[in-house]
Amino acid sequence: MIITISGESGSGKTTVGTLLAEKLNYKFFSGGYFFRKKAEESGMNLIEFSSYAESHPEIDREQDKMILNFMKTNDNMVMESRLAGVLASRDLKAIKIYLNTSLQVRIQRLMERDRDTDEKRIIARGRSEVMRYMEFYGLDYRVFSYYDYIIDTDNCLPETIVDSVVDYINRRPVKNKD
Repeated sequence: MIITISGESGSGKTTVGTLLAEKLNYKFFSGGYFFRKKAEESGMNLIEFSSYAESHPEIDREQDKMILNFMKTNDNMVMESRLAGVLASRDLKAIKIYLNTSLQVRIQRLMERDRDTDEKRIIARGRSEVMRYMEFYGLDYRVFSYYDYIIDTDNCLPETIVDSVVDYINRRPVKNKD
């Protein structure tokens, strides 16, 4: 089974994805890791690299193609990525989770995690990501219809979210493989 975890920066994708993979004894993969690594290799921080990616669509397209191919060739995994759910909804049978979080909570979480950022940079990065996906793919990954299960994470502990996802998985009807 493939489970995707999507949401905006600071929604808890990596934390929830890691805990969920541990609970299910699955592998965990983070799309954000690849983007951060490319930013580092380019000698840029995330904000700079996001701005750079606005005029270089090959960066997102290459990463998204790699993520989709990876999901197609692996199983028993949790894939965390903003577009993982959208990508999976087109070609794969996967459980697609979206973590919905208010801007205020996301800003608070990101400022605690990334000490070198501020509210202005967080908002700029979010706008850059939404704009790139709209321009390059004609989609808004925040549209709930792509996902099977949407969880508001503002007032939830990561462990509670993981338990909710496991309950959701266990309640899903089993489909024949015919």
